[in-house]
Amino acid sequence: MSDEHMPDAVDVAVIGGGIVGTASAYYLARRGLRVALVEKGHVGCEQSSRTWGWCRQQNRDRREMPLSLLSMRLWDAMRGEIGMDPGFRRTGLVYATDDAATLAAWEGWRPVAKEFGVETHMLTGAQAGERIPQNRRQWVGGLHSVHDGKAEPALAAPVLAHGARQHGATIHQNCAARGLDLTNGRVAGLHTERGLIRADAVLCAGGAWASAFMRRHGVTFPQASVRQTALRTKPTVNLGDVLYCPDLAMTRRLDGSYTLAISGRATLELTPQGIRFAREFMPQFIQRLKAVQLGVSGSFFTGPESLSAVLGHDPSIFEATRVLSPKPDPKLVAAIKANLAATFPQLANLELEGAWGAYVDCTPDAVPVISAVERIGGLYLAAGCSGHGFGLGPGIGHLAAELIAQDRPSVDPTHFRLDRLVDGSKIAVGSL
Repeated sequence: MSDEHMPDAVDVAVIGGGIVGTASAYYLARRGLRVALVEKGHVGCEQSSRTWGWCRQQNRDRREMPLSLLSMRLWDAMRGEIGMDPGFRRTGLVYATDDAATLAAWEGWRPVAKEFGVETHMLTGAQAGERIPQNRRQWVGGLHSVHDGKAEPALAAPVLAHGARQHGATIHQNCAARGLDLTNGRVAGLHTERGLIRADAVLCAGGAWASAFMRRHGVTFPQASVRQTALRTKPTVNLGDVLYCPDLAMTRRLDGSYTLAISGRATLELTPQGIRFAREFMPQFIQRLKAVQLGVSGSFFTGPESLSAVLGHDPSIFEATRVLSPKPDPKLVAAIKANLAATFPQLANLELEGAWGAYVDCTPDAVPVISAVERIGGLYLAAGCSGHGFGLGPGIGHLAAELIAQDRPSVDPTHFRLDRLVDGSKIAVGSL
C-alpha cells in the first residue's frame, strides 16, 4: 500500500494513517485534490485497529449527532464506492443494565433519538434477559438501537487508504512527519523524515500524537490519553452481534470471534502532558472518577505525552515510536474473562486469541476537534475523538475535507472548533 515516490508538492498533506486520516485523504482525493498521507508506522496501526468497532448513533452526545448520522450514511456507501468491504453491518445494538439510574439515562436520551430520527426501543428486564442472559443479577431493563452496527477495525482504515489511492492520493508508511514548513505564518509544506513535501494545507490527524505535534508550532491542544484493554476470543457460537452490559461489551467479528471489553474501565497515566492539562480535564476526571484509575508507567518518559515530547524539540520523536502499543492490563484481562464466564457459562473455557492495550486520546469535553487552526493559515486539526473516533471516522474525515476545500460543510462545525478548548469557554463534558 505504500508509495515509494514522495511527491514534491501536493494540495494537502495528511498526518496520520488511522481512520480519521485515511477518511480525510479519501474525501479530499475524491474532490480532485492532490493528497499525500504520511504515517510513522503503518496504516491503522494504533487506536483505529484496537477499538471495539462500534458504529452507533445511540446514546451519543447531542453535539455529535449530525456527524454520527452523516457517518452512518458514509459507512453504508463505502463498500460500493471503493469496491472493498470494511466489514460494516447494521446489526443493531442491544444494551442491558441492572441499574435503574442507567436505565433512566437511556430513557432520557429518547428525545434526542426522536429529534434525529434514530429508531430505538426500550426493553423490559425480561426482554433484555432474553438477549443477554444474566446469572448473577436481574436486569431491570435495556434498549435496542435498531439501525446501529459495527465494522471491522482491522479493515476500515486500509480500505479507506485504498480508496484514497484510487483517486490519486499517495500513502507513505514508515514516514513520520517532523514539522511544518511555514512562510509568513502560513503553511508552505510538511517536513518528513524522507524530506519536504510542499503543500498548501496540512491536516494533523495524528491521534494521541496530535497535541505533541501542534505544540511544536505554538498551538495549544488540550489532549489526554487513557489506556484501555480489550481481548479477542477464538471463533465461537453466535450470541449476538453487538451486546452491552455494565461489566462486559461484546462485538462479533466477521470470522465469528468476539472482541471483549469493559466500558469505561481505563487507566489515566500520570504524564507531563497530563499534568500540563490537568485543570482543563478536571471536570471530566471528576465525572468519571469511579471508572478511571490513576497509574504511572513508561509513558512518563516515552511516547506522545512524555517529558521529552513536552519539553524537547527533537523532530525525530515521532519516528522513535513507530507504533504506540501499550501492554494490556492483566487485572482487566482477568476481569473481562471472569465477566464473560459469569454471563455466558457455556463460554467459561473459551480459548482466547489474545489481548491488547490502546491509548484513547480525549479532549476535555469528550467531543472531537475538527477545525482550522486560526493562528497558522492552512493548518487543520482532526483529533481528540475520545473513544468515538471509529464510528465517527468517515464523518470526521468528510467534514475535515470540506473545511480544507472550503466547501459548504455537511454538518455545522461550530461544536468542533479548537478555540472552544482554549478561549475560556465553559467545558460541558459529553456522553461516553
